[in-house]
Amino acid sequence: MEQRHLGRTGLRVTRLGLGTLNWARDTDEQEAADQLKAFWEAGGSLVDTADIYADGGAEYLLGRLMEELVSREDLVIATKAGSVLEADRRIDGSRRHLLAALDASLERLGTDYVDLWQLHAFDPHTPLEETLQALDLAVTSGRARYVGLANFSGWQLARAGTWQLAAPGVRHRLASAQMEYSLLQRGIEREVLPAALDLGIGLLPSSPLGRGVLTGKYRHGTPADSRGASEHLAAFVAPYLDETASRVVEAVTTAADGLAVTPLQVALSWVRDRPGVTAPILGARTAQQLRAALSVETLSLPDEIRQALDDVSAPVHHYPDHDWSTL
Repeated sequence: MEQRHLGRTGLRVTRLGLGTLNWARDTDEQEAADQLKAFWEAGGSLVDTADIYADGGAEYLLGRLMEELVSREDLVIATKAGSVLEADRRIDGSRRHLLAALDASLERLGTDYVDLWQLHAFDPHTPLEETLQALDLAVTSGRARYVGLANFSGWQLARAGTWQLAAPGVRHRLASAQMEYSLLQRGIEREVLPAALDLGIGLLPSSPLGRGVLTGKYRHGTPADSRGASEHLAAFVAPYLDETASRVVEAVTTAADGLAVTPLQVALSWVRDRPGVTAPILGARTAQQLRAALSVETLSLPDEIRQALDDVSAPVHHYPDHDWSTL
């Protein structure tokens, strides 16, 4: 599998990453093992998890599989911290919480360090400088090799990235931003993606298949074994089952038929090769689904098809996202 540099850093990762959101919940240990084996045999290295996935179960399962199946040295392990399951608080970006969460992640993973440690979201109740200091402490202490952010807005990412660059040698450059990005969700193109490109931050798209909708599986209803039929994920899929999304899915399906490939391959190839993207994160539920996604490695979309997909999925951008003189 082809490798890319993560942002403006020396860290190289495969241009597809393996996500573990479903592990230890909808994906059991045997299925997770099959996924990791298939990913590794395809040349994949980047594995993304989080301390909150299955209440730590995904990290624990990944740690066991690194002992039994794939060597730690063969993988680039990324995890996230900051999300909390409290009635009155969803995000805790305090230095106290973040560093304790990192130590707990390392214990579950059975490793002394993670290759990439990411803030799961912006905490409006904690000074950003305090939150970012936790990232620097993680690197200087050797517990993380690189650091990044997830789910930050454009101004939040720009402020954080600029703050980190303001003191070279003391603060550490942000390597990545993990954001939802697909043909059905192009909102980051307004401000997040331009900021990331300017600051040299690599993009790791989550839900690159539009929460599964871009595979075409929901065109004629909701399959019983799909996320859309899942008690805890149906609301996650529902926003992408509207008429606007349907037009995009039909365009993807038409393109796939013309290229003799699958809609999944078309949608994934599109986002993988967007400017600024380092590696989409594949959150497959089964090893069969993962293998289907990994088959995209040899596909590059023709320019005319890429442009047609750009046009049909284009978000509405007006002032001030475009040059005011053209409006």
